[in-house]
Amino acid sequence: MIWDWQYAWEVFPDIVVDGLRITLLATVLGSALAYTLGLLLTLLRRSPIRIVSSAAWAFIELVRSTPLLVQIFFFFFVLPDFGVRFDPLTTGVVALGVHYATYCAEVYRAGIDAVPVGQWEAAVALNLPRLRTWTAVILPQAVPRVLPALGNYTISMLKETPLLLMIGVLDIVGVANQLGSRAFRYVEPITIAGVLFLVLSYSASLLVRGMERRVRYSH
Repeated sequence: MIWDWQYAWEVFPDIVVDGLRITLLATVLGSALAYTLGLLLTLLRRSPIRIVSSAAWAFIELVRSTPLLVQIFFFFFVLPDFGVRFDPLTTGVVALGVHYATYCAEVYRAGIDAVPVGQWEAAVALNLPRLRTWTAVILPQAVPRVLPALGNYTISMLKETPLLLMIGVLDIVGVANQLGSRAFRYVEPITIAGVLFLVLSYSASLLVRGMERRVRYSH
């Protein structure tokens, strides 16, 4: 038989308990880093200090123009030569977060640009401090507009977590591959991994669609 139900049920708990935990952990922590760093990069890019804005732009373009796998290898194999060393999971989270932060930065930039000019003018007329203008006027209007786009990048990040297998982080696919190599049966574990990713991605896409409808109706 091509498919062995008994073997599938044997490996299913390991894939869910071990692999799913790492996949979700890497995705959640990586997303939090990407959202935070992405916003910081956007603000730096809008800095009136030219060298700061140019450096932020160059960093964004550099990261966006190189493959994620190369960046994972850079963080894991190159940075230790300069005294910066992380465990494999932390390395994966940082690599995912930094990579997707550059895409989130462009999303934030679009959201900020979409805020009506009158809002900026009103803040100036009220003589609001620059920090107050950003935290009380601009960002509360810009961020809700871009939440669906940020959600889509989280889904993309979720599907990129199997790349962390290259540095020894066993996510869903990594655990499935390990179990398959032990029994020389890959059909069941790899299929289960694929189904889990399908369920996770589709569930997340439904959540993003709900966010899109909510944002659209609120405006």
